[in-house]
Amino acid sequence: MDTHLSIFKIFENWFLSQGMGENGAYYLSILLLAVAVLLIAFITNFIAKKILLSSAKIFVRKSQTKWDDVLVERKVFDRLSHIAPALVIYYLADIFPAGQETIERLVIVYVILVGVLVYDSFLNAVVDIYRTYEISKQKPIKGYIQVVKIITYIFVIIFVIATLMNRSPLLLLSGLGAMTAVLMLIFKDSILGLVAGVQLSINDMVRIGDWIEMPNFGADGDVVDISLNTVKVQNWDKTISTIPAYAMISNSFKNWRGMSESGGRRIKRSLNIDMNSIKFCTEEMIERFKNIQYITDYIEKKKDELAEYNKEYNIDGSTLVNGRHMTNVGTFQEYIRAYLRNHPKIHKEMTFLVRQLKPIETGLPIEIYVFSNDQDWINYEGIQADIFDHLLAVAPEFELRLFQSPSGNDFKNIGKTVN
Repeated sequence: MDTHLSIFKIFENWFLSQGMGENGAYYLSILLLAVAVLLIAFITNFIAKKILLSSAKIFVRKSQTKWDDVLVERKVFDRLSHIAPALVIYYLADIFPAGQETIERLVIVYVILVGVLVYDSFLNAVVDIYRTYEISKQKPIKGYIQVVKIITYIFVIIFVIATLMNRSPLLLLSGLGAMTAVLMLIFKDSILGLVAGVQLSINDMVRIGDWIEMPNFGADGDVVDISLNTVKVQNWDKTISTIPAYAMISNSFKNWRGMSESGGRRIKRSLNIDMNSIKFCTEEMIERFKNIQYITDYIEKKKDELAEYNKEYNIDGSTLVNGRHMTNVGTFQEYIRAYLRNHPKIHKEMTFLVRQLKPIETGLPIEIYVFSNDQDWINYEGIQADIFDHLLAVAPEFELRLFQSPSGNDFKNIGKTVN
C-alpha cells in the first residue's frame, strides 16, 4: 500500500515543484493516476480478449469435443475475460489517497455481477449440451436450471446490497424469513411452474417434440420448449402458443405421442350411401361382380353358401323377400375390406374395421376404421385421399349412389326437366 501511495506523492510533489497550488496538484495527480489505471485496465482487457481469448477459441475449434464449442457460442469465456481489468483496478485501488474502500467495494460488486453472467451463460451451455442427448426430449432440465438461476439471483442481490452497505450478508439473510410471503407472491408463477414441471416430468405427460392439442390456449402442434413457467407449442400454421406449465396440470390436453409410438395413424371416415340405391343383387350383377378380382372368391363362396341355406330351409325363391340374398351394399362393404387388405399403406396388425352405422337423414354411413402404417402428416393425408378417391369412383359399379345435399346445379336441372 505504501509503495502504491508513494506514486501519488511523486506526482503531487512534482506538480508542487512546478509552482502549482496544493489543491490543483492534488486533484490533477488523482486525475492522472485514474487515467493511468484505466489505461492499464484497458490494456489488460485487450490482452485478455485479443490474445488469451482468441487463443482459447482457436484451441476450441481444433478440439474434437462439442461441449467446448457450446461454451464459446454462449460467450462463457467472453464474459469471463471482463474480470481481468476489474482485478487490475482492485489491485491498484490503494494508489489513491482517499476512496480506496469505495473503489474496492464497487469492483467487488462488478466482479460478482460478471460472475453471475458467466454462471448464467454456463448454465445455458449446460442446457444446450444436454439437448444433444435423446433423453432431453423425455426429461427436459430447462425448468430446473431456471429455478437454480432464480435462487442464485436472490443470493447475489443480497450479497451486492451487503457489499455496498458494508454489512454482513448474514444480517440480510436473517431477514429473508420475514420476506418469504412477499417472495412467494412475486414468484408465484415460478413456484407453480416448478411444481407443474416436476409432475409433467415424473408422469411423463409431455416431451419436447410431442404433438399436443389444447384448444383452450389455441395450441395444436409440436412442443418446442419446456421451461419453468411455460410450454411453447409451434402450431401447424407456424404460430407459437405459450401455455402456462401449471395449466397443463389443471386442464386437459391431448398428446398424440401414443399414435407416434404405435406405428400407425388412424383413418376414420364414412361414406354415406343413398338408401334408395340399396337393393338385392340380380344374377346379372353377380356375374359382373365375379370379374372384380378382389372379390371373385368371395362371390363364389357367398353364392354357394346362400344357395345351400335356401335349399336346406326350402325357401320359396319366387320372390327375393324370402330367404337370404346378396345385396349391393353388402358386396360393396366386402370389396372395401378386400381393397384395404391389399393396400400396401394400411397397417394389418392394428384395428381393421368396415362397418355400417345407424341410418341417418343423409343416408347409410359405411364407416372405415383402419390405421395407416405411415404417420407422416403429408403422407397420411395422401393415403387417405387415395383410398376415398378410389371408393367414391367405385361405388357406382355396385349400382350405389352416394348421398350429397342438392346443389344449385341440381335445382337448375330440375327446372330443365319440368320445361
